[in-house]
Amino acid sequence: MPNNPFGDAWHFLTANTGDYQKLGDWRFVILALFWVLLIAGTALAFKNWEEDPEQRTGRHLGIWLVRMLIGCMWFQGMLWKLPLPFSDGLQYWTEQESTNAAFEFHRAFLKDTVLPNMKVFGPIVFVAELVFAGSMLLGLAVRFVGVLALAYTLQLWLGLYDNPSEWPWTYMFLALLTLLFVIEPAGRSLGLDAWLRRNVAEVRNRKGMIGRFFHMAG
Repeated sequence: MPNNPFGDAWHFLTANTGDYQKLGDWRFVILALFWVLLIAGTALAFKNWEEDPEQRTGRHLGIWLVRMLIGCMWFQGMLWKLPLPFSDGLQYWTEQESTNAAFEFHRAFLKDTVLPNMKVFGPIVFVAELVFAGSMLLGLAVRFVGVLALAYTLQLWLGLYDNPSEWPWTYMFLALLTLLFVIEPAGRSLGLDAWLRRNVAEVRNRKGMIGRFFHMAG
């Protein structure tokens, strides 16, 4: 039977995709984590909507919806970034980047530094995408994490630029969307950033490193 968006979404939401199956019983732990983030992000939206009349606009609702979907995308993409031996997907695509990157220095770095040390870089990439997913789903520190995700996405754009099976604009569109999340902090639309800015104002206004970081990150 051909794949369709509804069936694929159901398989993802019930841990029945190929990437999930590779995890064995651990897939239910990862699935539980996803549902916790999804439910928390939705509950935060309701909380903001209830407490702040300024959040009750189609604009904020639209930004929230797009942010949540991008969070789901990062979480789903994270599944095949699981360190070996669970998944060899990251190994394969890093090899593709090492031969298809737009610039020679990029190809050399991937070939000579990243690939020989996948036991180090693999977990780093996995954690990075998990952080991206959690940030988007919760609406937490979206501006700060968005900058990191933007750099990460641009690396993918340049790394797979010369791969004939990839359309470079795919990663550029994701990079541009992430840039919009940074310019127009998406966490302030029905997210945890909005709740914190409203309810923990003393932290935001504190004249110190933590206060400045909080103000800029969200």
